[in-house]
Amino acid sequence: MTDNFSWLHRGTVEIFPQATDKTTETENLEYLLTNINRPLRVKLGIDPTSVDIHLGHSIPVRKLRAFQDAGHTAVLIIGDFTARIGDPTGKSDVRRQLTEAEVHENAKTYLEQLRPILDFDTPNRLEIRYNSQWLAKLDLANILKLLSTMTVGQMLEKEGFDLRFKTQNPIFLHEFLYPLMQGYDSVAIEADVELGGTDQKFNIAVGRDLQRHFGQKPQFGLLTPILIGTDGVQKMSKSLNNYIGLLEHPNNKYQKLQAIPDNLLEQYFELLTDLPLDSLPSEAREQQKLLAWEVVKKFHGEAAAAEAKKAAESAGQQGDIPEFSLSGVEFPARLASILNLSGLCKSGGEGRRKIQEGGVKLDGEKVTDSEATFQSSEELHGKVLQLGKKNFIRLV
Repeated sequence: MTDNFSWLHRGTVEIFPQATDKTTETENLEYLLTNINRPLRVKLGIDPTSVDIHLGHSIPVRKLRAFQDAGHTAVLIIGDFTARIGDPTGKSDVRRQLTEAEVHENAKTYLEQLRPILDFDTPNRLEIRYNSQWLAKLDLANILKLLSTMTVGQMLEKEGFDLRFKTQNPIFLHEFLYPLMQGYDSVAIEADVELGGTDQKFNIAVGRDLQRHFGQKPQFGLLTPILIGTDGVQKMSKSLNNYIGLLEHPNNKYQKLQAIPDNLLEQYFELLTDLPLDSLPSEAREQQKLLAWEVVKKFHGEAAAAEAKKAAESAGQQGDIPEFSLSGVEFPARLASILNLSGLCKSGGEGRRKIQEGGVKLDGEKVTDSEATFQSSEELHGKVLQLGKKNFIRLV
């Protein structure tokens, strides 16, 4: 294990509890890392509430990898039970409850999406757990026991609940169970440290309280920043269409990353790469290119990064791809028609011919079906439509 803690503090907003003059050395995470004679159990929970993960979600996962590299055990919890409730954090309204089948479908690709980040191969460095293994077994008596550990007043201190209560926006009782169940995950796996974004501090603190209640040593909480999205204003989110998905084609990733606003570049380098921040190029444009290269290489390999770079350069736009609004397109719509409406082709017939000739790509993938049809604009939003080698548009 290492006592150089630069890896611990890079991209870390807060570690709690913080050691003070009144606390003991064992209440300091750095002291624990240096002196403990076993690997720490470091918890990160991910709820499969949708089919894919974006770069914002990857930040605590990267921190989990840093703990692995320092010799500790990553405990990745797939929240297949808690996802059915949905985390109310940051929500102004109750979330729709997912069915077991929906959660199972969403979770299918989660581990593959995380494979480029986490160490899946070194023995004893990764545990993958599903919280239905213990939460589904809780009977009413145990649920009542969990509920008895918190008061309504304590629960209303949670950000979001307080606002909804003050604005008389309904809070349903099952939503109170979410932080308790996420906290109980820490009890079930006996976590030493729990990772999460800054919006997860309440939930992590509940885990500490429950561990104390069940006679365990309370875990440390480590909070990472919330990544700002590609719009440069709001947090990265699928609902805001300012995200970069881990499943996106490398060409699309590259194009989006090399257009990141200048004021976000340092944050993106700190949170999404391992490059020393004092060795970056001086010009913002070169930083954008380097950022795109590093992130695409991490997830797809050097060959894919080289191909994505070549595609971006051949576009002649250096990331400034013209946009075409889908708001005027009547769906269902054939891709050939969109080629026509966007101005890439003179007619739908020409669009079909170009597809048949192999000259059309969508997010870097060649389209082979000349009758390819899309049911809604959501299926295409944010994707790059390419005709030939030099004609690109982004569908918005």
